[in-house]
Amino acid sequence: MTELLTTYRGFNRPSRMLMINQFAINTGFYMLMPYLAGYLAGPLGLAGWAVGLVLGVRNFAQQGMFLLGGTLADRLGYKPLIVAGCLLRTGGFALLTIANSLPALLIAAAATGFAGALFNPAVRAYLAVDSQPRRVEAFAVFNVFYQAGILFGPIVGLALMAVDFRATATGAAVVFGALTLAQLRALPQHTAEPKTATVLDDWRVVLANRPFLLFAAAMISSSVLAFQVYLALPVHAARIVGADSATALMTAVFVLSGVIAIAGQLRITRWFGQRWGRVDSLARGMAILASAFLPLLSVPGIGLGVWPAVGALLLTAAVLGVGAAAVFPFEMDTVVALSGNRLVATHYGVYNTIVGIGILIGNLGIGTLLDATRDAGMSALAWAALAAVGLIAAAGLFRLARSGRLDEPIAAG
Repeated sequence: MTELLTTYRGFNRPSRMLMINQFAINTGFYMLMPYLAGYLAGPLGLAGWAVGLVLGVRNFAQQGMFLLGGTLADRLGYKPLIVAGCLLRTGGFALLTIANSLPALLIAAAATGFAGALFNPAVRAYLAVDSQPRRVEAFAVFNVFYQAGILFGPIVGLALMAVDFRATATGAAVVFGALTLAQLRALPQHTAEPKTATVLDDWRVVLANRPFLLFAAAMISSSVLAFQVYLALPVHAARIVGADSATALMTAVFVLSGVIAIAGQLRITRWFGQRWGRVDSLARGMAILASAFLPLLSVPGIGLGVWPAVGALLLTAAVLGVGAAAVFPFEMDTVVALSGNRLVATHYGVYNTIVGIGILIGNLGIGTLLDATRDAGMSALAWAALAAVGLIAAAGLFRLARSGRLDEPIAAG
């Protein structure tokens, strides 16, 4: 903790503000989101398709609009988009406290999702620009605050859920309202960088950046594998301990992943950076993510008893946590490097859009594979497939690194 505080204090005020900002963003978001589906299906009595529609609209409004959010941040400046996103999410969560019809719920869901599309690229671009030449270290500390918010938010939300969901939604809205005011007062304005003539020109610049697009495509696998904490691992947990005990087991998984990121992020980042540098660390981190599924492959959940299966699940979660911690700071830094420090937020917007689409398609495929292999009594094939996806992506990253395509372009003149 002392090392974290010392490193944190070494950054400029804007970077420190953005780190605290991200902790608060995740705290407010995760206060509410884990409990939204239960509220929609329970007290509001929505049908399953309607619950899925509300959650899907929220996700699409964020993932599908990252490009627009990034573009606006480059043209209008980073601070206005951060403030606008926090303000919009305040309104979206406040609407959830009174919404009881499907149209109102869809509006609230769209508002909360689009808010993320506004501030996410802007926050990352602002942090990257402000922290140079310590971008990797800044994103490592940023991820500690990010993960701490994910851990802290559900705890606060659970306490408020003892009252009711509306108290939780109100609390989340208050968090984002306070964030809006804090950003207005304390976050320095950052002038947007010189831009091309039109928005379409901005997009053409990014879409013509072939190394960046190849990198984004390769990194889809990283996000898909890390996301299995929310998809494949809960499904597996229910199989090995039963639905009633799966929640407790998955709570342990989330806590373990968060603690690894909070306690180990700086050490992991520095060790990888000093030993291998940015580009090779990406590939090796991807290989670690791939290897995370080997315990589940070697210790099947059926036939060897519950405790070996639980141990394998927790080991998988721990290795996924290490791999994600190894990848994230170098991933964020590489986006900036490949942008050539030009249209940074737009590059982040395109990157998040590509990865978001990849996660959607990947999770559909993985969900189908989990069902098919379970029905065939060959669940190990699903874990083998996940490991193979990661290894192929790691090989692709090694190839990109060796070809020099992940190197920062040399500025002209």
